[in-house]
Amino acid sequence: MILKGSQRSGAKQLGLHLLKTEVNEHVELHDIRGFMSDDVVGALREAEAIAKGTKCRQFMFSVSLNPPENERVHVRTFEKALEAIEEKNGLTGQPRVVVFHEKEGRRHCHAVWSRIDPETMTAKPMSFYKNKLREVSRQLYVENGWQMPRGLIDPKDRDPRNFSLDEWQQAKRVGRHAGELKELIQEAWATSDSARTFAHALEERGFYLARGDRRGHVAVTFEGEVISVSRATGKKAKELHARLGKPDALNSVEETRKRIAEDILPRIKSHVDEARASARAELDQLNARRVEMAKAHADERAKLDAGQKARFQAEARTRADRFRKGMMGLWDRLTGKRAQLEKQNQLEVMWALRRDQDQRQMTINEQLHERGDLQKEINAARTKHAQALRALHHDAANYRLMRRGEEPKAKTVFERLDTLRAEPKKQPERPRFDKLKERKPERQTRSTTSAQDRLRKLREQKREGPSYDGPDLDR
Repeated sequence: MILKGSQRSGAKQLGLHLLKTEVNEHVELHDIRGFMSDDVVGALREAEAIAKGTKCRQFMFSVSLNPPENERVHVRTFEKALEAIEEKNGLTGQPRVVVFHEKEGRRHCHAVWSRIDPETMTAKPMSFYKNKLREVSRQLYVENGWQMPRGLIDPKDRDPRNFSLDEWQQAKRVGRHAGELKELIQEAWATSDSARTFAHALEERGFYLARGDRRGHVAVTFEGEVISVSRATGKKAKELHARLGKPDALNSVEETRKRIAEDILPRIKSHVDEARASARAELDQLNARRVEMAKAHADERAKLDAGQKARFQAEARTRADRFRKGMMGLWDRLTGKRAQLEKQNQLEVMWALRRDQDQRQMTINEQLHERGDLQKEINAARTKHAQALRALHHDAANYRLMRRGEEPKAKTVFERLDTLRAEPKKQPERPRFDKLKERKPERQTRSTTSAQDRLRKLREQKREGPSYDGPDLDR
């Protein structure tokens, strides 16, 4: 599983984020250890209060554990991963909070440790924690037989569509997916060879090339958000300047936003609003199904938890009734029978807890499978909406080219690829030795002709020159 960690402060903000149900369909408090409080916000505020006695500002270490998308991971696997993280980073025994989240048909885990050691009132050092988390992540992939991502094997092969939290929040403001925005900009970069073609390729995808305040070349979305071209494409400033030139000649972000509002927005706003209204109507129906499904799943889990709790209490009474009282109980202590019963009860408790855990995990896996099928329909609707918006921006960009008297690019990237696939393949050039064979007769003719010329000159010299009694010149 992918592990992402950070040192941070802000106890109340982090606690409220972990309990947020607007984004997460299910929030489950799995474990609170080492705190007096039994709720998330109270426990993290307690860690903040202890940190006041030290000079440590980032007194918490937060890690998110994200398993592979198509894997159904057991709780014990998460617990084993948490133990490995603690051992690698020297956090064994430190107070912690563990919360599980579920959204979009996927289940992941958040763990927060207090870095402050209450005995010494010092913070645990977190040197090279990213490298340590990467080692634990690789170990988990190998132990569980999961397919390891190429970016985890070699950081140079990371997925270029990966995005940070800031990029995700930026895409969320415009109702898009952060990976989709980066992919569109990378596609425009791959299909262009100059500033002019890159700017047009961006406009076909709903972006507008501009000059940023500090980041050089930037792409402004149709909604006015600013995206760094260097960060989106993974190219350095030197490579951008080599293809696009200096950004000084481009319009500023404010000028670009003004151009969008005055020239572009009035022409396609009605079409964009219509496409968004259609997509919103379709997504509203799917979201209604999602909310209804989440409520049904929550009710099913609550019913399962209540049933397991009642069963566990009944089994606990049965185990307690095994111990005899009075003189017979004293006799059981003397003969060792009570010790045997205590050991038997402990084993049965462990077995009962594992049985309940496995039963709950099976229920969660079935619900995740059902939720995953619904998520496929939601993703298909989002993709259709994104393609409709892209087609609008493509047509609008070509229309502006026609107004300037330039030839529009009528074909999209996918249409051009289809055209290239349909074209007949050219015959490969013949190898070099075939060309040498073709030129060989010419070389022989050329050398033979020159020899005959020399022989003719010698014969003329024989006739015109003095008599010669030596061997025949023809030889």
